[in-house]
Amino acid sequence: MPRKSAASTRRGKQARAKNVILLGAPGSGKGTLAKRLVNAEGLVHISTGDLLREAVKNNTALGKKAQEYMAAGKLVPDSLIIDLMNERLQKADCQQGFILDGFPRTVPQAEALDELLKKLNMNIDKVMHLSVDIDTVVGRMAGRMSCPKCGAVYHRTNIPPQKEGFCDQDGTALVERADDREETVRARFNVYLTQTKPLIDLYEKRGQLVTLDGSISPEATLERSLQVIAK
Repeated sequence: MPRKSAASTRRGKQARAKNVILLGAPGSGKGTLAKRLVNAEGLVHISTGDLLREAVKNNTALGKKAQEYMAAGKLVPDSLIIDLMNERLQKADCQQGFILDGFPRTVPQAEALDELLKKLNMNIDKVMHLSVDIDTVVGRMAGRMSCPKCGAVYHRTNIPPQKEGFCDQDGTALVERADDREETVRARFNVYLTQTKPLIDLYEKRGQLVTLDGSISPEATLERSLQVIAK
């Protein structure tokens, strides 16, 4: 008889769906972990960025409102994000459990989310915070380059192209995004810390927060997060 994986054993033991919030600075590995949890646990990955893009693409009523703000160079208000989240959380697949990625980012957003979940008779089981230091983030993000033609991603140190400055796939000259320059990475990291610390403190006081070491390997981070979810 084939041996069951640790993940499948955990799923079998779960009495109900698990709902998780992922917090982490740019470069913490949050996106990678979310994808791995989707595969390992069957959870639904909900990104506010994806929700906005989908709503705008499909020209929904909420998408039209969001597009007005975005076209004017303004931030989409929290109330509109909550409305999008309300629509998404009521879909059937969310009954299996979900991961919120990129929301909430502030205490007011967390409080608005509380009200929404209460109305939907849902709750958050765990808030997992991927903690990394600035040097780790800079090492991961600064020096990234991508091919504007095929989308392949490289790194000057970690994944260098065979020919410096050119894509291995099609020979196109690689480009570096402004967001991936060291000074920009450091600035974004500091903004994240300032903005998110009150949110981390809030969930810690509630006893929901679990801090994970974001500097370890993706495989080790996944195993630790699965242990957290299974509790």
